[in-house]
Amino acid sequence: MTVKNKLMAILDDYDYPYYLQGTVEEGNYPESFFTFWNTDSYDQSFYDNSAHRHVYVFTLYFYSTDPDLVNAVLLEAKEDFEGAGWIVRGKGYDVPSDDPSYTGRAIELTYIEIGDEVDETENAQNEGG
Repeated sequence: MTVKNKLMAILDDYDYPYYLQGTVEEGNYPESFFTFWNTDSYDQSFYDNSAHRHVYVFTLYFYSTDPDLVNAVLLEAKEDFEGAGWIVRGKGYDVPSDDPSYTGRAIELTYIEIGDEVDETENAQNEGG
């Protein structure tokens, strides 16, 4: 399972749709929704001329017409991601929205693949997973 699929599996537990950041057509926003973006990925822990740890950094956004919901849902997501082994930096920050009736917040998520898990993800990505 790719890291992006792991992220989406956690979001599947919520009653809100999620999208790749920038793919929701303006004017067609759901009342509340998540978006995400893979902002960085890099290798660490090299030996025998191979990387044995991959680090993936995502930004997870939540937008809603209800400002109170924005804070509550994002903090709940923070706990769920931490419980699934992700590193979550901080409690989020405000982000702008294309639609002034929406409030948005975001958190940074980091997932570290180690050892055999690295090989499994590389195989899945090479097979289109």
